[in-house]
Amino acid sequence: MVLIEYISNLLSNKYILAFIAVIIPILVSIRTYPVMILLVSKKRLMDTPVSRSMHSSRTATMGGIIVFIAFSITLIIAALLLGLPKLQLMNILAIIGGTLLLMFIGVKDDLIGISPKKKIGIQIFAACIIVLLTDLRITHGYNIFGLEELPYLVSVLITIFIFILVINAFNLIDGLDGLAGTIGTITSLSFGFFYFINDQTTMILVSFALVGSLLGFLRFNLSRKRKIFMGDSGSMFVGFLLAYQAIAFINQYPQTISDQNVNHAPIMAIAILSFPLLDTLRVFIIRIYQKRSPFSADRNHIHHRLLDMKFSHKRASLILGLLNIVVILFALLISDLYINLQFYLLILVVPLIYASPWLFTRKEGKIRLAVPQHIREIMAKAGF
Repeated sequence: MVLIEYISNLLSNKYILAFIAVIIPILVSIRTYPVMILLVSKKRLMDTPVSRSMHSSRTATMGGIIVFIAFSITLIIAALLLGLPKLQLMNILAIIGGTLLLMFIGVKDDLIGISPKKKIGIQIFAACIIVLLTDLRITHGYNIFGLEELPYLVSVLITIFIFILVINAFNLIDGLDGLAGTIGTITSLSFGFFYFINDQTTMILVSFALVGSLLGFLRFNLSRKRKIFMGDSGSMFVGFLLAYQAIAFINQYPQTISDQNVNHAPIMAIAILSFPLLDTLRVFIIRIYQKRSPFSADRNHIHHRLLDMKFSHKRASLILGLLNIVVILFALLISDLYINLQFYLLILVVPLIYASPWLFTRKEGKIRLAVPQHIREIMAKAGF
């Protein structure tokens, strides 16, 4: 009992809590991924490349199972040692319940496939576990377009829609080695930073445990010899956790009084999640314009442009991660402006930032502006 009390007091320090929340899943990952890769190989559950695949050889999949295990173990151990109040423990149980549901349906999708309708149905059910049992909802419009306090039913429906949107947006960007892990790490770390400076103990634990789980995954996802993919078993529940953090971040904003608070948290949440949201919106618009299903596969994602420029998977993921950070810093820069002005600036600037790969071309290892030939001729005549 004395040892447990000592550890509990130790974890009450938010710096130590954040450190432990990152380290435990990394250590769990180091020990469990080799076992999972071996098991998947022996059971012949490898991902076989097809014409539109980003990889050329059979690769182990279902790495999301280990991400879930590392995250859940960390969450449970830390929550028990912290001696969290009953209400916060109920919230953590709801998180684990929702993520477990999505992880299992993701495994089924990885192995035998599942229809989009059934997948969305399970996602709605998982979101309802959080919204109805923990009452985590978007309760206010924050004066965006004049919207203020929302009716209960509208609040519930909007919150569930956000869960579905973020889950599927994150699932759709998981098409490149390191991309989902990198964006997920940046996103969770960004939310974790704001929870950290506002002393939100439970959310610090959730955010940094996910960061550690994704860092452990990236070590193997970017490996050449022992590579493993996240699969739907991981991308859906990671998207679920990112949506949970975003909604909790927005929801706690009016109640938290701190000099470190971000003005107009909804805008910051959109900026943090900007890459998967914008990429999904972009490919959906293209597919609908081409009279195809929004869920049909193609090569219209932003990361495909970087691959066409002959960037490796690692460099493409790094570039997109850096662009995500630029968007977050831009949102911080304009955070003192009127909220609707922030929103308009974000809509204007964010697509330009993520469209930057189309402004350049890469030839013979050199990156140059993608200037049309007739403009080059005019510039050459002018002496440029």
